[in-house]
Amino acid sequence: MKIVFFSAKPYDKLFFDRANQRYGFEIEYYETHLGPHIVNAVEDAEAVCVFVNDKLNKEVLEILAAKGVKIIALRCAGFNNVDLKTAKQLGLAVCRVPAYSPEAVAEHAVAMLLTINRKTHKAYNRIREQNFALNGLLGYNLIGKTIGVIGTGKIGKAFCKIMLGFGCTILAHDLYEDKSLVEKGVTYVPFADLLRQSDIISLHCPLTPENHYLINKETLKKMKPGVTIINTSRGGLINTSDMIHVLKTRQVGALCIDVYEQEEKLFFRDLSESIIDDDNIQRLMSFPNVLVTAHQAFFTEEAIAEIAEVTMNSISLLYTNQMEETNAVMLT
Repeated sequence: MKIVFFSAKPYDKLFFDRANQRYGFEIEYYETHLGPHIVNAVEDAEAVCVFVNDKLNKEVLEILAAKGVKIIALRCAGFNNVDLKTAKQLGLAVCRVPAYSPEAVAEHAVAMLLTINRKTHKAYNRIREQNFALNGLLGYNLIGKTIGVIGTGKIGKAFCKIMLGFGCTILAHDLYEDKSLVEKGVTYVPFADLLRQSDIISLHCPLTPENHYLINKETLKKMKPGVTIINTSRGGLINTSDMIHVLKTRQVGALCIDVYEQEEKLFFRDLSESIIDDDNIQRLMSFPNVLVTAHQAFFTEEAIAEIAEVTMNSISLLYTNQMEETNAVMLT
């Protein structure tokens, strides 16, 4: 069986080659993202493995199906980049990694919060220049602060547990309440109440058509002046233009983002010698109270090892089931 990987980086090759020792699949890696520009390069493959910025629209899926691809494997939790309706119509099996070390993403969200609050990134640069002054590095205690958590799946739940350890009050909003979190002291509230009461808001929900631009000029108006917002989920949850406006007016005190709505043109690439023509990301990075990381929240050894193992096992199971169904049809 042959699997073609897209958006493959050196660390993907390392961990997937290691995991593949148990399966013995033939693997072909492409560093470019999957889209109409490259899809015809897929030949004699039963599966393609993709990441968050690969585009599997109707056109791409139809070409893959015509070429004999049967399995679309996402090595991530989100699936908003796949036309699932078309995939189903074409008989393509789709699998993902719904849970891979949720602590990895939750811990990164906390790291970003601590960094933007205590300004450790600025202190590090100052000390290297022999500047030991404390002016401009003033932060605040997290104990006693109210943290709003939007989405309490595995990652949101891990984030809640960490922030409870800091002595914070946790308000949560989700379609379904987690009873174990309630038992630990988390309070579920309506969305509007969470916006109004929270000192810090952290997003931990998937991107869907219903919550696209969940954070926009209207919802931002309802937040506390000086609120800190953290997004380690999907860039499309935040309207970037609206966010820039409230940063300028100081309605938002700080912003931490590990994702960005136009990140496919930027993230996972070395653009240090390039001119970036995305005015929004350039404007965001110009604010002293904005912290940007390039979709690295998942990037721990434990998480990538689990992603590789779960993905390869899912492909193996789907392929085995398809072979059994084919054999059953041939026998009848």
